[in-house]
Amino acid sequence: MSIELDAQRHALTLHTVRTSYQMDLDTYGRIRHLYYGRRTGGHMAQLYPMMDHGFSPDYYAGRKSRGLSPDTSLAEYTGANTGDFRVGCLRCTNADGISGADFVYTGHEILSGAYDVPGMPCAHDQDGDCQTSIVRLKDAATGLELHLIYGVYERDDIITRSAKFVNAGSADITLTRALSVCLDIPFGDWELLHFHGRHEMERNAERMPLMHGIHTISSNRGASSHHHNPFVVLCDRSATEDQGECYGAMLVYSGSHRTDIERDFLGQTRVVMGIGDEMFSWQLSPGESFDTPQVILAYTHEGIGALSRRYHSFLRKNIMRSKFAFAPRPVLINNWEATYFNFDADKIVSIARQAAPLGIDMLVLDDGWFGLRNDDDHALGDWFVNTDKLPGGLDKLIARVHDMGMKFGIWVEPEMVSEDSDLCRAHPDWAIRVPGRDPAMGRNQLVLDFSRPEVVSHIADCLTRLLSENEIDYVKWDMNRNISDVFSHALPPERQGEVLHRYMLGVYDLLERVTSAFPDVLFEGCAGGGGRFDAGMLAYFPQIWCSDDTDAVERLSIQLGTSVGYPVSAMGSHVSACPNHQTGRTVPFGTRGVVAMCGAFGYELDPAKLTDGEKDEIRGQVARYKRWQSLIHDGLFYRLRMPENSDYAAWMSVREDRSEALVSVVQPHVHGNTPPIFLKLAGLDPDALYRVESFDVFGCTRTAPFDRSGVPVGSAYAGSQLMYAGIAMQRLFGDCPSIQMHLVRI
Repeated sequence: MSIELDAQRHALTLHTVRTSYQMDLDTYGRIRHLYYGRRTGGHMAQLYPMMDHGFSPDYYAGRKSRGLSPDTSLAEYTGANTGDFRVGCLRCTNADGISGADFVYTGHEILSGAYDVPGMPCAHDQDGDCQTSIVRLKDAATGLELHLIYGVYERDDIITRSAKFVNAGSADITLTRALSVCLDIPFGDWELLHFHGRHEMERNAERMPLMHGIHTISSNRGASSHHHNPFVVLCDRSATEDQGECYGAMLVYSGSHRTDIERDFLGQTRVVMGIGDEMFSWQLSPGESFDTPQVILAYTHEGIGALSRRYHSFLRKNIMRSKFAFAPRPVLINNWEATYFNFDADKIVSIARQAAPLGIDMLVLDDGWFGLRNDDDHALGDWFVNTDKLPGGLDKLIARVHDMGMKFGIWVEPEMVSEDSDLCRAHPDWAIRVPGRDPAMGRNQLVLDFSRPEVVSHIADCLTRLLSENEIDYVKWDMNRNISDVFSHALPPERQGEVLHRYMLGVYDLLERVTSAFPDVLFEGCAGGGGRFDAGMLAYFPQIWCSDDTDAVERLSIQLGTSVGYPVSAMGSHVSACPNHQTGRTVPFGTRGVVAMCGAFGYELDPAKLTDGEKDEIRGQVARYKRWQSLIHDGLFYRLRMPENSDYAAWMSVREDRSEALVSVVQPHVHGNTPPIFLKLAGLDPDALYRVESFDVFGCTRTAPFDRSGVPVGSAYAGSQLMYAGIAMQRLFGDCPSIQMHLVRI
């Protein structure tokens, strides 16, 4: 059994194959956290001797014996206003002005299967090995109940958590903070690994020691954001990719979020995570409940790489619900950087006609196909075809593309509206904006109020009509501004703090309706690139446009940072034109292909502007990608060198049975008289022999050194030799050269 109850000691232990998670009741019936780490047995109470600490108050019942304090005890979930002065999970007030809650155990249950979080995405029980535990607690003063919900995925080494609040009292209760999880770690010297960024430079990995005090990772933008991803890792100071203790916490939510990490005066570490509390409040009338988003917890003692691979597998298997999660993806070409808004049907067909012979599978029509949409300023929300650009409508264009043997995809931005649009003129109150105040504008557009069910239903009808009336194979779902001037014309004053969360529930409702109605359509998420790259979106989108920055050098940091938590199969990654439209940099065509193959592959360029040699390169790239796609997407992913810490970046994918591997190396900056490129490979069978099936060099301006390469094609090496001794390659010459090496077990 993955959930073990010790009734005599009032202890509950959650076991996965490699980990154990334990809690029990203290002397006064409050639930405390005991342990999360490598799998073990026994009761862990010996780790927590009762000790009195000055200026840490004791519970009332223990005021004379002392030594059991809410300020030093490890909590499964914090109360509020009870003498625990550390960062907490909850703020609440009832109609009598009583602030906070002190939760005491009332019961629990153990169930088979996974639990649902109403209105929000969450993990499902793909393999039938999940168990759920619900621990129930109650505050006597307000009647507020707290249900702590745990999902135990034994074979996946994953524990999920969420919380439910139920107003079992007789008066309204207002929540102003309601986080999903508290994880207390009593001992250890930890560093924080988090993922910051900005538009066109998302999810840069940053690692720092934990100091005494509170570190906050948050977004109050109404989206998980380009700036701070809702995923953090605590790793031991000595932890590397290959060894050391690591804890991961990933929020399954796409709106405003907050994570606080505190190191307290005793050196204990607390992590709390959940919905962002900036502008948040939720009114609970008697009998009503509120559910928090799910958090996916993972622990390993085998390093950051092992933690990553645990999340990669779980997200693909237990979060993604699309049939495309494990299916081959089409290689696409998007017209955006080729035409922007300046296109017509013939120009789109011309792009498709030139792309099809190169092996490209799908043409994607981006922004500008609808309404009077010729720039950023007009027509968002008017989801009818612009017949001036597309005479005969989408049907005729799609038929022309399909006749070439290509699939057809389309861009939409359903959550937004232009002031200059038929929709906004008809329903000005459907936009989120403060009455009597000019709103801040992003991309000269406003956000539709998805906290209103009628707005969600209208957009659902528009998308349903679009996808029912046209043979569309793929949808790119964009969201190009964050939410400011938060106000809903449909909610009373006391509920305006609910707008942002209700908006997110509306987005999930829309996604649920549309993606379930059209299961054969491949949906790709986008939010100005990677502004909503999170586990909540992955429930509906098996791939997400990783960043609007398509520069191959910039993408090294973006993609490898993203890979710490998210699978490479989810990362939309394309070869684009040079000089690059975001940075002006020129990178060799081959290197652009190597970088883009670390994801869901495609192109952002105009093939009419390519030379014959570049078209030949595309043919080769597409052929290699299709040959290796299952290895890249389904294989185990290893980061060998991060670009921030070296002159070159390197990564590899290894089939789960260790029969095949693909190694990629990119050197963004070539220096004079450098040592050879040296790598220790990973994930291979140490007792097997591997043959170098291919060794390709791209963008290198001097080829002679490779006549003497230490890695000739056809050579055989022991797996142990490649992993423990390593492999050295001749230095590269030129601007951003790269290598791809394919290994096959003999």
